[in-house]
Amino acid sequence: MFRNQYDSDVTVWSPQGRLHQVEYAMEAVKLGSATVGLKNKTHAVLIALKRASSELSAHQKKIIPIDKHMGISISGLTADARMLSRYMRVECIHYKYYHDDVYPVSRLMTSLGNKLQTCTQRYDRRPYGVGLLIAGYDDQGPHIYQTCPSSNYFDCKAMAIGARSQSARTYLDRHLNLFSSCDLDELVKHGLRALRDTLPNEVDLSVKNVSIAAVGKGTDFTIFNEDAIAVYLSQIGNEKPGKPTEPDVEQDPRPPQPAPTDEGPQDPQVAVAMETD
Repeated sequence: MFRNQYDSDVTVWSPQGRLHQVEYAMEAVKLGSATVGLKNKTHAVLIALKRASSELSAHQKKIIPIDKHMGISISGLTADARMLSRYMRVECIHYKYYHDDVYPVSRLMTSLGNKLQTCTQRYDRRPYGVGLLIAGYDDQGPHIYQTCPSSNYFDCKAMAIGARSQSARTYLDRHLNLFSSCDLDELVKHGLRALRDTLPNEVDLSVKNVSIAAVGKGTDFTIFNEDAIAVYLSQIGNEKPGKPTEPDVEQDPRPPQPAPTDEGPQDPQVAVAMETD
């Protein structure tokens, strides 16, 4: 049996119990440029790497505002992201009209997950080939959510998606305990360091290929301008990725010896044989 016998329709299961159309959509997310989301006790931050299709075109927009308390960053098909962002905006407007309040982030994620799942259950639809990182703030505090084309969504402390995002997730996992106690400026710098790990060797972060947005307590969702981004990039510009914090000290393989004293000749010490690899 060939694989292409089971990937022509999203509702056809393979003998291994897989939906190949959903897996193809998830591969589209992995091919998109990387984006990072992280939060502390009061703020949530999105940092995205913008990509230009050619030297003649401008860098593509990667962060989309949804409401004054929420925004998204995307990795994957931009056209699908525009469809989902329009749906989220309409939901927030309706909730504001009926309840005179902002849409709780967790409830909007439930509604968005149901919309994504519909496209995996109907033969006349296809999965959305885009992954989203949603940053929001409501009465429950700051939130970072990740959505997948498979209609799964996750409440995260920090997350990175897109091309070469495993390096960014490694950095976030290593420094996760620091995020809750740092301020907004330090949180942004942690996100930039994580995003820098996803770059090829010949590419560096600049104001042209980086977007930063933040939302939090007393702060509406705001996309930073180039001047603010340049300040953060200059602060981390002199740091070297992977630089050790402490120099490696060569350990003496010999056992510790007692300190010499002036009480006359000492008894000879017995030498101990040491094992070697």
